[in-house]
Amino acid sequence: MRISAEARDDYTILHLRGEFDTYYCPLFQKEVASLVEAGSADVVLNMRMVKFLNSTAMGAIIRAGTKLSESGGQLAISRPSSFSREVMEKVGLDRLVPIFDTDEAAGEAIVAGHKTQTGAGAPPEEDESAILFTLDDPERIDHFIPPEERTPKITNPVHGHSFGERWRGIGRMSGLDTDAVRFTWSGGKTSLSPFEMAQMLAVGTDLRVKFRLPLLKRGHCEALVTVHGLEERPDGVKISANFGEIDDETRKAVQQYSEDMAFLKQELRKATESA
Repeated sequence: MRISAEARDDYTILHLRGEFDTYYCPLFQKEVASLVEAGSADVVLNMRMVKFLNSTAMGAIIRAGTKLSESGGQLAISRPSSFSREVMEKVGLDRLVPIFDTDEAAGEAIVAGHKTQTGAGAPPEEDESAILFTLDDPERIDHFIPPEERTPKITNPVHGHSFGERWRGIGRMSGLDTDAVRFTWSGGKTSLSPFEMAQMLAVGTDLRVKFRLPLLKRGHCEALVTVHGLEERPDGVKISANFGEIDDETRKAVQQYSEDMAFLKQELRKATESA
């Protein structure tokens, strides 16, 4: 497979040509990583000339979408070949990475998505990859976040409590299952160093979180979680937190999401065997 990059004003198009299989996944991941490093995290994959696609390649596309999202960007697919579209839609990949008929439509969707996320008055929770969190202990917030560094209060349109009354951080969700949620946080508008973030969100800290489920078109989910794993990074922290208090509807939704992801992985394997 060959990969060529075409720079546009607001995004980059990666043109893929040939057979996208396991052998070429490292090349693809390296290309995506170089774009992120260069500050170009909005990417359109033009797959018009992709003649073959296996499960490992589709997994690489999913991981690329996650990496770009964690870097503040977005991924979209344009003009997939008939074979590629059939396989991706069969396993539900199009529910994770949107597919468009033209490069321009894909690019416009990415730009529109950023405007929704960052436009004046737009609530941050409209970003489907975002997870809002606040410490359950307000005194702990006071200790780490001075008033002048706190994000202006935004009333929660769903429940109208925790997130509208106290400071909240905005992270990027990187994983979710029936037991735990995982996300990264860069510190937002605070002046906290990764070490200070780690102290603030130490293992055992209770957080109230609010998030969307990527595969389910429903409102926001809320739950009380407890941090059980934390990793310092140069640009922030990565947090793993177990579910504590969670209502039945949210638990069922998370369960459905986990089952959908398991089904997706199973179908990806089947696609490889039958291809």
